[in-house]
Amino acid sequence: MTGHEKAGWLYLAIILDLHSRRVMGWAVSNRMKRNLAIRALKLAVALRQPPKSCIHHTDRGSQYCSHDYQKLLHQHGFQVSTSGKGNCYDNSVVETFFKTIKAELIWRRSWQTRRDAELAIFQYINGFYNPRRKHSALGWKSPVAFERKVASTSTRGGTKT
Repeated sequence: MTGHEKAGWLYLAIILDLHSRRVMGWAVSNRMKRNLAIRALKLAVALRQPPKSCIHHTDRGSQYCSHDYQKLLHQHGFQVSTSGKGNCYDNSVVETFFKTIKAELIWRRSWQTRRDAELAIFQYINGFYNPRRKHSALGWKSPVAFERKVASTSTRGGTKT
């Protein structure tokens, strides 16, 4: 799932794994343009290396509907899913993430520079949200702990790994 949000004087775009709630890719900018979304997608692809036919869901924002963004999705073999017109519930998990980061980080601090804010967001996502923040939807595990649990209980060829 993808999303973007204006956080003060920054725009933040994310790619979130719906299964584990892990933020896989993100980017910040002072403008909401297709390049912001593309940077977040490229980071997510580089870090996660998703399999072909992985579902990529987004709202109908122009940055996600742009030719360049759609071309990148097709190059990586994503199955494209887009919200229905006027359906704000399709991206509720991403919207919840944005509410959470605002309440736990953005609204509590101010930064002198965009670089300082970007570093704080990086530290929040990679140092707290993904490895430590517990989610009720994940049985009160963090996204990283949930993924580890799933990986340890998955079976390959009939044997536990």
